Formats: sequence, structure tokens, C-alpha cells
Amino acid sequence: MKDKGSEVKWKNKIHEIIYEADTPLGKWFDIVLIILIIISVILVMLESIKGIDAKYHGILLTLEWIVTIFFTIEYIARVISIKKPFQYIFSFYGIIDLFSTIPLYLTYFLAGSQALLALRAFRLLRIFRILKLVRFLGEASQLKNALKASRAKITVFLFAVTIVSIILGTLMYLVEGEEAGFTSIPTSVYWTIVTLTTVGYGDIAPITPQGQLIAMIIMLVGYGVIAVPTGIVTVEFGKQTKANGATSAQEGKYVHVNTQACKTCAKEGHRDDATHCYNCGSSLE
Repeated sequence: MKDKGSEVKWKNKIHEIIYEADTPLGKWFDIVLIILIIISVILVMLESIKGIDAKYHGILLTLEWIVTIFFTIEYIARVISIKKPFQYIFSFYGIIDLFSTIPLYLTYFLAGSQALLALRAFRLLRIFRILKLVRFLGEASQLKNALKASRAKITVFLFAVTIVSIILGTLMYLVEGEEAGFTSIPTSVYWTIVTLTTVGYGDIAPITPQGQLIAMIIMLVGYGVIAVPTGIVTVEFGKQTKANGATSAQEGKYVHVNTQACKTCAKEGHRDDATHCYNCGSSLE
């Protein structure tokens, strides 16, 4: 019983350090983690520069291994410090942590996998916890709901834009022809989409007056293509804000969440007055 109690105690201590951003040790752990993440991303960038890699390859590789070993230990610690490890392993951050840890090991088995080291940049998302930006989770939820409510309208809009692009692309192929670079209908549709989105690579350009007139129309329509989806999402976001404001006014206060993580399933974002996990029901005490 004593050994079991001591095991639970050190697991709780690891959980507090790794998962709890509100504790002093948790803050220091996250700060060190972010610094190592930035260092690892810089190392990947430097390794992609042939001159630097040729001169300092040994140093860069050694530093990469140091960072990777730290990430490996951290990943294992996260798994063993919660009661339901698969909840973390198959979570968003669990998958990101795994993919950002294994690439260097894979370099000994798969060629060209060094580029996957850049996935460590996704770990920078944890800066939200360090800077206590969880207070903006409500606004993020409103944006998510607005995008979700707008998906049908945006889908119809994109479908209409696709049809217009195919029609105008085909028309440009008939008007301009191969002499101007419109060698096929897919190529002409590509040019239409690039022009419609106001990107304009300039690799293909119309040379006939008729083609230039069509291009002018496409460019003007392109401004509408940018404005319409923005307007749709803005309206839905306004509805979400209004609805949440009315709910908050009825309740008399806003609901605040913290960074406390459940010791069973590692879920975060619990209310300040919560005593049990909203995901698995385990006690937060």
C-alpha cells in the first residue's frame, strides 16, 4: 500500500508540473518547453541551409538529439501521469506531440523525413496556456460556431465560383488559344481562379482585346469573391456574440475557465467552480 501511495504521489506531482499551467513549476516547465520548441524549429531551419549544415552538421545534429530526447521524456511522462493515457495519446495535442518527437528517429529508417521536424512548430500552440489566453476560449468558440453556421452558405458560394471559373476558363481558352499560353481548358481554369482570387502570378496573360476585357471582368468579380464569405461569417459571428451576450446578461456573469487538467483524461478548460471533469466525470480535487 505504501508503494502504491508513493506511486500515486509522484504521478500527481508529474501531472501538476506538466499539465497545470497555473502552478509555479507548471509555468516554468511550459516556458522551458516553449524555448526548446523555438530552438528545435531554428535548428530545422538552419539545417535546411546547405552552407551552414555542411559546416556545423555535427553540432546541429547533437542539439537536435538533445531536444528530441527531452520531448521523448516529456511525451512518456504525459502518458504515465494520467489514469487514461489513451485519452491523451489520441487527443489533438497527443498526436502533435508524437509527430513532433518521432521524425528524428525515423531518419535512421526513412530518407527525407527530416522535413517532418518542422511539425514541432505546432507545439507553439501551448503559448496560449503560458500567457493565460484561455480567457479568450469563449471568443474562439463563437468564431468556431460562426464558421460552422456559415458552412452551408459558403459551400454553395464556392460551388458557384467553381462553375463560373470553369465557364470563364473555357471561354478564355476559346478566345486566346495556345499562342497566349492557354494551352488547355484546365490551364485556362487555373488562370481564371488565380485571377479571380486576385493572386495574379503573371505566368499567363491574355493578349487579345476580347481576352483582356474578360480578364477585367474577372478581376472586378474577384473583389466580390473576397467580400462575400467575409460578410457571411461576420453576420454569423455577430449573431453568436449577441446570443452569448444575452445569455451572460441572464446569468448575471460570464463563465470563466482555467487551465486545470483532469488527472484521468487530461482534458482542460474547466470552469473555476467545477469539482468534476466535464469529459469523464472524475474528481478535480
